[in-house]
Amino acid sequence: MGFIEPPRRIPWWLRIGLWAAKRATGRDLLIGRLLAWAPKAALSSGLMEALVEHGHGALDARLLQLVRMQVSYAAACPFCVDMNGAGHANQGITDDEIEVLRGIRPAEAVASLTPRERLAIGYARKLTDTPLRFAPADVDVLKPHFTEHEIVVLATTAAQVNYWTRLIQALGVPPAGFSDPA
Repeated sequence: MGFIEPPRRIPWWLRIGLWAAKRATGRDLLIGRLLAWAPKAALSSGLMEALVEHGHGALDARLLQLVRMQVSYAAACPFCVDMNGAGHANQGITDDEIEVLRGIRPAEAVASLTPRERLAIGYARKLTDTPLRFAPADVDVLKPHFTEHEIVVLATTAAQVNYWTRLIQALGVPPAGFSDPA
């Protein structure tokens, strides 16, 4: 359980969202039930999650999963590491690459990471640092490798995971077992 209990009564329209989340994830997510205390926050969180891009053109699912995992590790969120790391082998993410995401190994030392993946990981890490410090040069380094659309998708993906990491940790939501062996 988290730091607080979910409400006993959840509006019917939020129960539909909880059902959809359970169908998509295979888990009855505590965070969704806790958000029922603030229905507008639950609705906006669900919309954000539903509308975020999970792969588009050259920003494939592997690259975006690397970004999600990087933010999860950088924010030290056990739930997020569990959820965003689940199925990493299906995307070809190796143990060496996970060491990069965990900050154990420099990205340049892992040949399997492409230059774009290295840049995206670095950008995600910078988006998770506190305090945030961005200069035009931080985005200028991305421009030769990513389109404007792709830069926005990278930024919104990292921001989305940052949102969830802070919310989940603030409410004490434990890992949900996404990475547990079947």
